[in-house]
Amino acid sequence: MSSLAKTIGERIRNHRNREGLNQEQLAERCGLHATYIGQIERGEKNATIESVGKIVKGLNISFETLFEKIQAGELKNNVATKCYALIDVLNEKEQAAIYELIQKIIAYRNNI
Repeated sequence: MSSLAKTIGERIRNHRNREGLNQEQLAERCGLHATYIGQIERGEKNATIESVGKIVKGLNISFETLFEKIQAGELKNNVATKCYALIDVLNEKEQAAIYELIQKIIAYRNNI
């Protein structure tokens, strides 16, 4: 599948985990099959816009949140993008702690 499908799948998984849901619970909320949710999360299936709509509703997020930082035709599936997707689902306090940790790592590296 495309890197876009994989990126969207990873974001869905991150938001699902943030909500404390397993795939079966999300599938039940969405009216979809758990196998389909797993395939989407792994980037094995391209979800229809209707399915994405059900998933964002089940996750209590917006389309904008799911697709944030993805520019049409300019998907950058690099480490920074993957880090953003992981950190974006955390609360502000958790994000600040990770930011401080990154600053300390960079400062340590610069002092070597």
